[in-house]
Amino acid sequence: MLDSGKRRHVFISHHHKDDEHVDNVTNLLHKRGDDIRNSSWRQLKPENQQRLKQKRVSDEVIKRYLRRKISWSGTVVVLIGRYTHTRPWVDWEIEEANRQGKRIVGVYLRGGTEADVPESLKDHASAIVNWNTNSIQNAIDGENVFQTPDGYLRPAPYAMNSSTC
Repeated sequence: MLDSGKRRHVFISHHHKDDEHVDNVTNLLHKRGDDIRNSSWRQLKPENQQRLKQKRVSDEVIKRYLRRKISWSGTVVVLIGRYTHTRPWVDWEIEEANRQGKRIVGVYLRGGTEADVPESLKDHASAIVNWNTNSIQNAIDGENVFQTPDGYLRPAPYAMNSSTC
């Protein structure tokens, strides 16, 4: 299944405190020769960050922005960290990716547990894998595999209903 050296358009959904791991996962795949194009929302200019904190940007504006970013991607990768399951925007991104028929891949961060998996990801994931280059790459490429955070196989949490893009 491994198909290294190709361009992949991904949207990486994550809790903002896990932002460094976005770079880590893209670097991990770059080392394999992949050209990763990440459309996720990352560090904002200070003035835009301030506007968000002051609630001067409506949820509808944020959703419109995220819809475009998700639409551009072929796969949505959800980084599963300690607080991912508590983040409403991560849930919204997963639900939107499912509405758009995107492949959705969960990736456990080191130290992540099965309790950290958002319910929406359990409902819509095409794959959930541990932090391993081959596992991540194969899942992005279409392998429907479900693993524990330690990399052991486990059953899918639901009947799969999302597509492979």
